[in-house]
Amino acid sequence: MMTFFPKTNIDFLKYRKVYFTISTLILFFGIFLFATKGLNMGIDFTGGTMVQVKFEQPVEMSAIRDALAQTERESDLQSYGDNTYAVREKGSEADIAEVQAGVEKALDTLNVPYTVQQTNFVGPAVGQDMTERAAWAIILSLVLIIIYVAFRFSNILWGTSGVIALFHDLFVMAVAFALTQREIDLVVVAAFLTVAGFSINDTIVIFDRIRENMRLRPRASLGELINLSINETLSRTIITSLTVVGSLFILYFFGGEALNSFAFAMLVGCICGVYTTIALTTPLVYVWTHGGENKEAAVATAKPARKAGTEKKPVEKKEEAEPATSGNGPAKKSVRKSRRNRR
Repeated sequence: MMTFFPKTNIDFLKYRKVYFTISTLILFFGIFLFATKGLNMGIDFTGGTMVQVKFEQPVEMSAIRDALAQTERESDLQSYGDNTYAVREKGSEADIAEVQAGVEKALDTLNVPYTVQQTNFVGPAVGQDMTERAAWAIILSLVLIIIYVAFRFSNILWGTSGVIALFHDLFVMAVAFALTQREIDLVVVAAFLTVAGFSINDTIVIFDRIRENMRLRPRASLGELINLSINETLSRTIITSLTVVGSLFILYFFGGEALNSFAFAMLVGCICGVYTTIALTTPLVYVWTHGGENKEAAVATAKPARKAGTEKKPVEKKEEAEPATSGNGPAKKSVRKSRRNRR
């Protein structure tokens, strides 16, 4: 069997305090960024103007983006097919005429005939509804993941630690978007949910290996089992992550502007997901079980529970009566002597 990485024997739990410190610093840094810079929400959440146009001849989206970039306004371009495009810009309802005039001025530089099919304003109410739906989608996904992991491993601590790691991943992604001031739209929300699924998959793989090793090594401590399981799955984690990250790098650099923010979110989330699976999820399980002393509390045993009334009672051994002895010796010897005297 071909192996890409040699077997490792790293004590990951030894540095758990360092991991917790790093996560705490990221938490405070993110709160500071949200308070000072905030998130750059897209038109899907804030509202704005949409201008839909149709060209009489095929036009490259890159050419349209270059023309819109000359207006020095943040525009979102979407293709509907059949040479039809929608240009969206954030702003109030009073800016509809100004936005349409700016879009037409930019498109005129392409020297391709076109017609404006419609101009609409997406109000804040619609944006608020989108925000609530996106928030509910993320919250429900996290709740369902807790239920699934808790049911699979028969312990809610495992599910809770996995969801805390997921929240950590999503929080780091939000911090990255606040730091770069990239626009968050519904495509980015889809990336957030995709990262949640990717991260919990890695966590379940390690949890499965821990549960298997608990059955194979019942005398080992929880800390030894966690380190062993992480080392055994480390090769798989690295290979899988490198494959995904490599594909995302290609998508980030060559996928075009429409997929750039999606690829950026996936890159940050996948790299952070590998870190939290090793450095946050399993250390939390270890700490929550009193430093790993109570191994039975970490995961349910593979043996089914016995029904009430069917417990095996300990068999009491009957003590054998010692043979009676007399001052002249054992009883058997006295009986033999009496028989000889009769003869």
